Amino acid sequence: MLHDTVTLTFKGILHVLCQIEARDLKRVPIQGPLLIVSNHINFLEVPLLYTHLQPRPVTGFAKSETWDTWIGRTLMNLWGIIPLHRGEADLAAMRQALATLEAGMILGVTPEGTRSGDGKLQRAHPGIAWLAMQSRVPMLPIAHYGGEIFWDNLRHLRRTKFHVVVGEAFTLADAGRLGRAERQPVADAIMAEVARLLPPAYRGAYADYPALASSAPDPLLRRL
Repeated sequence: MLHDTVTLTFKGILHVLCQIEARDLKRVPIQGPLLIVSNHINFLEVPLLYTHLQPRPVTGFAKSETWDTWIGRTLMNLWGIIPLHRGEADLAAMRQALATLEAGMILGVTPEGTRSGDGKLQRAHPGIAWLAMQSRVPMLPIAHYGGEIFWDNLRHLRRTKFHVVVGEAFTLADAGRLGRAERQPVADAIMAEVARLLPPAYRGAYADYPALASSAPDPLLRRL
């Protein structure tokens, strides 16, 4: 009951502060394990995706420092978010993430690892390739933009137009295991799927990624 009340309250607040174009989220599968891969601009996309994907069981990562405050700890625990110690190989968090996928949940991941602030893509960390390799579940790219001007709009009492775009599901093309040296290229291929969904000005580190120049999928990935 508390979970539903808090979730609906956050959803209502988001719609007051933002003009949200999220009709694409209807394309997210209603069942089965799923790894959502998204860009990370600021705090907006996490509560937006969580509240709009209900009642699907969904979780994701948040930096462990979020639990340092009472409100952060309460909200993260209520939503079942996984604490992640950044700057280190947090195997406990990764094991918990794999367990959620094995349970048929949605796991949201932002491979950039931190907020961009300006909305331009930063290079993905190789951890997303490890998760994809270990879980072998379908991945779904979701891109969003517009949130980079949220704070400026709020200061001027303006609503922020927030766009959400859902791409095509895919998996790794190779069924084998990935060595350490092979993970970064795979992480880049995965992040390029998010870049495809963004206007060119937002593609950042992936603006010149070769696969973006063609409609053909990256050979490291397989469309579903």
